[in-house]
Amino acid sequence: MDVIEAIQNRRSIRAFTDKPVPKETIMEILNIACRAPSAMNTQSWEFIVITGEKLNKLRDAMVQKLKNGAPMVPDHQVVGWPDKSVYKDRQITLAKQLFKAMDIARENLEKRVWWMERGFRFFDAPAAIIIACDRALGDAAPLLDLGAVMQNICLAALDFGLGTCIEDQGVLYPDVVREHTGISPDKRLMIAIALGYPDEDFPANQVRSEREPAESITIWME
Repeated sequence: MDVIEAIQNRRSIRAFTDKPVPKETIMEILNIACRAPSAMNTQSWEFIVITGEKLNKLRDAMVQKLKNGAPMVPDHQVVGWPDKSVYKDRQITLAKQLFKAMDIARENLEKRVWWMERGFRFFDAPAAIIIACDRALGDAAPLLDLGAVMQNICLAALDFGLGTCIEDQGVLYPDVVREHTGISPDKRLMIAIALGYPDEDFPANQVRSEREPAESITIWME
């Protein structure tokens, strides 16, 4: 798969088969991803890969924390969308697409809660990758670098027949993640990526989110 094909075919996978991903495959993907550009070659990323029983225990603990109504205190400010903005409109459009695919009615609170919990379960993927960085780098400084390596992970995974879903739910309870993994408090947990073999029969996996054409968001200076 060439790079243009990978970019055009990447999509968020929200359900996976239970087939495990070989450790060697994950390491190969991460080594490829590490070719991402970074400011002055600082390579500010670090990876924590969680699989097997440790991942299962983490999922359950995250969902329990959510059910208990515990406040979410991530290590950095997660994405927010201003009301009455094009950004909020795009988020709502995607939510409508997903809920329609999953047959989740607006008034069906039980099913909406089930759907929300799936993100905190890493969508039941057989592997989860946490991308972290050293707190000494500050909050905002490494974000561009981490975005580049995150994209590389998702694109490289396609070449191995794997799917991914970038999700901040996996780092919204960093205390739970640290409790189950032993990650040092000196590391800031930035984003999670669910990784596995896509369940192609899962309705939400057929959703293709819309993109604004470049012509409408580009200004030419000649």
